[in-house]
Amino acid sequence: MSEELVQATILHVDMDAFYASVAELDNPQYKGKALVVGAGVRGVVLSANYEARKFGIRAAMPVGRAKRMAPHAIFIAPEHHRYAEISERVMAIFNSFTPLVEPISLDEAFLDVTGSQKLFGDGREIAAKIRAQVEQEEGITCSVGIAQSKFIAKLASQHCKPNGMLEIKSDRILEFLHPLPVRALWGVGPKTAESLDRLGLHTVADIANTPRSTLVRALGDATGESLYELAWGRDYRNVIPDEPEKSIGNEETFARDIDSPEEILAEFLRMAEKATARLRERGLFAKTVTMKIKFADFTTLSRAKTLPIGIDGTHETYEIVKKLYLALNNEGARIRLVGVSLSNLLDEAPVQLELGARERGWRDADTAIDKAKARFGGGSVRPGRLITGDSGDSEA
Repeated sequence: MSEELVQATILHVDMDAFYASVAELDNPQYKGKALVVGAGVRGVVLSANYEARKFGIRAAMPVGRAKRMAPHAIFIAPEHHRYAEISERVMAIFNSFTPLVEPISLDEAFLDVTGSQKLFGDGREIAAKIRAQVEQEEGITCSVGIAQSKFIAKLASQHCKPNGMLEIKSDRILEFLHPLPVRALWGVGPKTAESLDRLGLHTVADIANTPRSTLVRALGDATGESLYELAWGRDYRNVIPDEPEKSIGNEETFARDIDSPEEILAEFLRMAEKATARLRERGLFAKTVTMKIKFADFTTLSRAKTLPIGIDGTHETYEIVKKLYLALNNEGARIRLVGVSLSNLLDEAPVQLELGARERGWRDADTAIDKAKARFGGGSVRPGRLITGDSGDSEA
């Protein structure tokens, strides 16, 4: 006798205006006021509470534009260490209900609770318990979508924010999904939306009722196939716990455009220092180093170099970034942002370092600097060219 097929129960848990909520938690005087996390006219909004969103302010919007929309709002700099601290505790709550937790960012995760229901109740009961525990222990709220797939669960959480819970049962998926605009589908960005609009496809139902072959011809094999499947609510991806980080990076938007190669290289060194410190903290090594630049006209350019072995040192990373930047031969160009990203990550030390290659001395110095910072603070030891002061940065 064959076993009965068990339908999956997936939760998507999303913290409500996470960075802003943490700021309100630490500063109760902000509650009830329009609050935006994002500092500097040239920076971007990282989070906005729901009071600020009433004025149209959204994440990723330039801070300067947000200030014009709500000049009376409170604008504060981010505190990444606090977000990481609370996120770690929230993820621990999730893991107390199921080992199948797939973090998407600091403030959201997918949970497969299919096998947890004998212990904790059905999906709605588990979601309610998680929401209550997060609010009781951390003082912030979250919204939870419940469905049989990751795609529908995430859509459900978006439709019940803030501080809500929505379950989409299997027999209601198409009723819920088909009236939504095409942008609700994963993979539909501005360009794809334009292509769909030219085809006269404006809702998910329009896509579902278009022949698969037509979508493939218009959008390409991968996009056409994916959108057709999603339009019928079909998403077979599993929740993957503890997925390794794909990249570690830092970037900075300057308060003013800069065109001095010396200043630009100093900023690249700063970004390399921050990124590699995070790499070493996680015990990882990177084989690919990427340099990113955004010019004054908002044109963005990146260059990357992949190495035969992984590295984790500030000096060697900076030297690669420096060569990539100088090879552009664009002295005098005005730049508004620089970034350094490390990818192709490994969790094993390269043989060259174990054998004591010439970079060993730099690596020992980095280790000593990391220890000094841990004991005396982040600004206690810096490369010589960076001791003139620090600028704000954002994690990639």
